[in-house]
Amino acid sequence: MPVKINDATINRPEGNRIIDAPAVSIDLQKFITQLKDEPAWNKNDRNAITVFKSNGITMVLSALHKDAAMDDLVVEGLLVLQVIEGSIHVDTDKESITLMEKQMVVLHPECKQNVTAAEDAVLLLSNLVLAQ
Repeated sequence: MPVKINDATINRPEGNRIIDAPAVSIDLQKFITQLKDEPAWNKNDRNAITVFKSNGITMVLSALHKDAAMDDLVVEGLLVLQVIEGSIHVDTDKESITLMEKQMVVLHPECKQNVTAAEDAVLLLSNLVLAQ
């Protein structure tokens, strides 16, 4: 299996990191600290980093300021939202859910999905595309 490396960008010049390999270790606390130390955290209502990406799954760690919203999330497959810090509101066309730290929800793609940070929050979003 080839190793997949994410390239550095202007906003993240030291951003080269392995995002797919036979084994990928993900230090969430290190990435949370990095997100909150970057200028984007102070300039925008959120900052995010892809921590793993392979066929069938993408994992993104997102830090959101209070009231930051991700409206009309559209994904293929299942979306797993895990709250690492803070709390969020998740609204679907079927129900509203409040998630606190260390809680998670699994959403099917048929649902319209909106996420709003009830306070500063850190989420791990995992998009799983199931083979059909």
